[in-house]
Amino acid sequence: MAANVEQKQNEAGRHQEVGHKSLLQSDALYQYILETSVYPREPEPMKELREITAKHPWNIMTTSADEGQFLNMLIKLINAKNTMEIGVYTGYSLLATALALPEDGKILAMDINRENYELGLPVIEKAGVAHKIDFREGPALPVLDLMVEDEKNHGAYDFIFVDADKDNYINYHKRLIELVKVGGLIGYDNTLWNGSVVAPPDAPLRKYVRYYRDFVLELNKALAADPRIEICMLPVGDGITLCRRIK
Repeated sequence: MAANVEQKQNEAGRHQEVGHKSLLQSDALYQYILETSVYPREPEPMKELREITAKHPWNIMTTSADEGQFLNMLIKLINAKNTMEIGVYTGYSLLATALALPEDGKILAMDINRENYELGLPVIEKAGVAHKIDFREGPALPVLDLMVEDEKNHGAYDFIFVDADKDNYINYHKRLIELVKVGGLIGYDNTLWNGSVVAPPDAPLRKYVRYYRDFVLELNKALAADPRIEICMLPVGDGITLCRRIK
């Protein structure tokens, strides 16, 4: 009986965030952050899109609400105007960025699945920021290769956010470092990868977590050794590493 009561208490204490990725050990503490800081200030369109995304079978792929709030403020802090996002899903982080950009700000957004993006598009349009978004369906690498070939794109971006296929993060970085301006930022999402980056080799991990872990570890090592950037790894969401290009 006592065990059942304890189980129910634990379940009641679980936060309600969609696709929970927080690395905080206390669910109650994470729920406190959401209810005290995030939800009261969350723009209505972002709330609407978050609730729509919650019903999607792959809602674990969404950016967490606290990370969306962080990205929104970060865009404003660096006065970004020309941005890029690789990996869009239903567009929660995209909407956070679009709302933060000035009226003439731009986002080049790339994803292999237009259907997911169109799930959130009505909300983005209702929010009045769809004109800031240039959505391209398909793999990002061929687009980036063409962009790198044209020197007018070098250093053209203030901020770039990557939340896509982890096995290509290194390949993205090789190209994006040319496209972001000196002093600009690249944000790589999921760099703590469910905490698996410190899991022992024999740890019982979900198959997809184990598969992508080595790619995430490779990226983290490469970013730490890259003299062209300053880095800061933050335990927000599933871990986000900010890279500031310095040369």
